[in-house]
Formats: sequence, structure tokens, C-alpha cells
Amino acid sequence: MQQQCTLKLLPAEAASPEKVQQYAASHFGIPVSAISGFHILKQSIDARSRQPWILLTIRVFMHEPFHERTIQQLVLRDVSKAPQKVIVVGAGPAGLFAALKLIEEGIQPIVLERGKDVRARRRDLALLNKEGVINPDSNYCFGEGGAGTYSDGKLYTRSNKRGDVNRILNILVQFGADEKILYDAHPHVGTNKLPQIITAIREKIIDCGGLFLFEKKVTDLIIKDNIIKGVVTASGDSFDGDAVILATGHSARDIFALLHRKKILIEAKPFALGVRIEHPQSLIDSIQYHCPTRDAFLPPASYSLVQQVNERGVFSFCMCPGGIIAPASTDAGELVVNGWSPSKRNNPYANSGMVASVEMPDIAAWIKKAGGKIPVSVQDPLSAMYFQQSVEQKAFQYGGGKFVAPAQRMADFTQQKVSTTLPDCSYLPGLQSAPLNEVLPDFIYTSLQGAFREFGKKMKGYFTNDAIVVGTESRTSSPVRIPRHPENLQHPQIARLYPCAEGAGYAGGIVSAAMDGERVVAEFVKIR
Repeated sequence: MQQQCTLKLLPAEAASPEKVQQYAASHFGIPVSAISGFHILKQSIDARSRQPWILLTIRVFMHEPFHERTIQQLVLRDVSKAPQKVIVVGAGPAGLFAALKLIEEGIQPIVLERGKDVRARRRDLALLNKEGVINPDSNYCFGEGGAGTYSDGKLYTRSNKRGDVNRILNILVQFGADEKILYDAHPHVGTNKLPQIITAIREKIIDCGGLFLFEKKVTDLIIKDNIIKGVVTASGDSFDGDAVILATGHSARDIFALLHRKKILIEAKPFALGVRIEHPQSLIDSIQYHCPTRDAFLPPASYSLVQQVNERGVFSFCMCPGGIIAPASTDAGELVVNGWSPSKRNNPYANSGMVASVEMPDIAAWIKKAGGKIPVSVQDPLSAMYFQQSVEQKAFQYGGGKFVAPAQRMADFTQQKVSTTLPDCSYLPGLQSAPLNEVLPDFIYTSLQGAFREFGKKMKGYFTNDAIVVGTESRTSSPVRIPRHPENLQHPQIARLYPCAEGAGYAGGIVSAAMDGERVVAEFVKIR
């Protein structure tokens, strides 16, 4: 017999299978010997009181043999000689899961990735971190696995509105992720483990007869009678397909420009922009767990903050406990930062994006204030992208070059005071003390200025000069939307062109991007 129960345990108790079984036996009023084992169905932390608790929902096997957890397995076909082919542009989460879904449906995917495989990509990241030299096609945003490869592997999405979350998590486990992601309330894979998982997915795609090609940057689309027929790459190669899935990510500005140049409908859209803030992890632990030292059986603490300032939303984004701030730029002369964590989250710092919303009236005001100095109109679908780019260029200038980032201590930031010294920071290219109020647009700066003080009231000790503010966090989402028909998910103007995931404005994270990749394939299958 199998039954479920929820237990409230001390961290050390939750970490002991023997203790869990004892409490389960007490819950059901049976001897411990009657329990052969259990599966964890959900695990979360309740840290509202001074004593943090672990909440475990488990399935208990009583009076019957214990069975290991069943992992849903993909049923993949040999598609090497499939009559239909679909071109997948981009090998991030959306592109990879779209390719797997195509193989499930007996369709050959042709995956074209502008960057390099994860192993070769590491060398380019090292060059960026140590010498300030960037490869525009191989960096933290571009390359096998996309931006998610080096962005912690957070899997926080719990909504099933756009697909089956559990299916995505099961597939990740099938390819090497820890089973904990199936039940953790805030699952993550870890940047150190993602490359092996992504490599395993790529190898499976190739084993099944799919094509997977690196350093194939798409530079043109082959369109006839408003139907997409294929793509052309920078090397001059052309690829034909029965459809094209555009899964290029939120930083592929050249793709947005290509669509605009070919008069293919795109739209400017709101996004969020701000900074990345870093505290000592020990400080965040003490605030969140209400104790001077974190219990060894508790994970490094995280936080989620949101505040309305002058009717504008300010919120934490991509919070990385035990993490590292990294340069996420894609071009020379532009400075972007992001954060990531290893699977153990055991670095001494906690960082998070802290951003404010950028709405279209803000873009219009920016253009008007420029008084004709900016060659873009309010109606231009690339206007939000140009605004984003202008902030990144200013941040690069204030950093002084080689992706050194402008920074301030937190209290100094709110007082418009250039910090005389900066605390230690995980950002490898280095920091330059600078007035971030001159880097950020006024409405972003004033929103953050007010929010930081309010966050200090919500988390006692958060507002401190021991924290450092680093500019700029600007790639929270795409500043461009590529429209698609709500029923068949094709572009309304170009048949069989499927805009997909973050780069098209329809997802926000690994799981939602993966689900969107599967969704567009499901729609193509209906009409093939």
C-alpha cells in the first residue's frame, strides 16, 4: 500500500532517511518496520519563524516492496531519413527541446547554432573574464545551451499553462540532472552540471539522425510567396526545411535587425533594466534564517523582493545564492552583467538582479529628450532595443574598458556618492567606482534608490554599505516581440515561421522556453 503525508521536520531530521521513516510511521500509526521506503514528492523551507523547518510531502510504501522512482523516458525515433525537416535556429533550451520533440514526432531537426559547443565556449569565456576580449558569437549568451548554460540552471517555473512542467523536468533528469529537481520547491541544476546535460541532449539528437551544426550564424531567410523555405548562414551555406523555428534568445539583435530589414513584422516591447547587487552570503543567511550562522543542513538562503516606487515596479531577478557575477555582454563597447551559481551554491557571495520596469512611454521620452540626436522614432520596432543598447554602452564607458564594471556601495548608491573603496566582489573582470546615477536613466535610478531603502525595512540588514551595486543588468527579457498567431503560433505574415521562447517575447527562463519549444513543434505537427 502507498499513501502520502506531509511532515514538518528540523533540517537535520529531513536530511536523515531513517528519521523521515520514523516520523512517517508515527503519522500513520504503524511500526517503522512496516515501511519499506519513500519518495519525496515536494520539499520546501518554512523560515518564517526563528526556527526554520523543512516541509516534506512524501509517498510512503507500507507493507509492500519499495520501488525506485520512475523517470519518464522519451521515445525517440531514427529520423535520419525522415521525409520532413525543420530548421531550428538556436541551441538554447527552446531549440534543444524543440529538436527532441521533432524527433519524437518522426521529423528531422536541423539545429543551427551561431556559437560553439560548451567545451570550446569555455575558452572564450575565460578570455572574456581574464583579458576583456569578447567573441560576439561565443560568450555567456551565445553558444550551445544558450544563456541558460551559464545562468545557474534555475527551474522555478511551476505554471502548466504553456506545457507540462513535470515532463520538462523528467527529460532533464533523463539526461543527467539530479532527481531533486523533481520535488524541490525552487529547483536548480547548477552551472557546473548544465554543460554535461546539454552535451548529452546534443549527442542524443545526433544519434537519432538529427543534424547539429555549430558556428552557423543565420544571416538571411529564404522566403517565397510569404512562406519560409529555409535560411542562409554567414558562411554562405543554405538550408532548406518544411518550417523554421526561431529560437535565437533575447540577445540576438542581428536577427531582430534582419527581420526589420526584410519588412517582417516585429514590435518593440517593455522589458526591465537595472543593476546586479551582491551581499556576503553569510549576511543573507543570517537575515533569512534569523540566526548568526546557517544550519549545516540548510541550503544557502535566497530572497525574492518586489516594491512599487512612484508607480513603477522594482523587483529582484535571477537571484543566485552562493553565486558569481559574470560579464554577459555580446558586443565590444557594451557592458552587461548577469549571475550564476554552481550546484552546491558554495561561493561566499549572494547576488541578484535588481531591476525596474521600462515601458514604452519611457522610450518615447528618451527619444524626445535626445532632440533628434538618436536616429530612431517612437514607432520604430527596434526603439526599445536601441534604448537598452545605449545604457549598456554608457556602462562600458564608465567602467573604463575591458568589461570592468562601474560599481558603488549600496548606501553610497542611494546618496549619489562615489564610493572611495569597494568591497570584495565575485566579478572577475574587475570593478571601477563610478556614479551609477549617471549611467542609469533617471527613472531607473530613482526607482532603485527608493526600493533599496524599502527592501532594508523588509529584510533587516539588507540595506548596507557592505553590499555592492554593479551596472548593468539589462538582458532580463527581449526588448522586441516577434508576433505569432495565437492559434497556430506561426508568424502572422510569414507562414511556417515559428517565433519561439525568450527571443520572440514568449518565455522567461529555461523551463518556460523548453515548453514553448515543444509547443511550436506540436502546432507544426498539426499542419504537416
